[in-house]
Amino acid sequence: MTCPDHPNPRDCPDRVLNYSSASNAYGLVIHDGGSSSYSIRYCPFCGVKLPPSRRSR
Repeated sequence: MTCPDHPNPRDCPDRVLNYSSASNAYGLVIHDGGSSSYSIRYCPFCGVKLPPSRRSR
């Protein structure tokens, strides 16, 4: 999903989740002006366990 008002997805205040296809990792976006996110293992909406990240391999 893209935001028509923010070319950089990190600048959109409505974006709450981040997904990295390279590492298959999900995270909650930290809106502090940087590019950080808090890694999550479970969906914050339904509680289902997310696929394992390749980041730790």
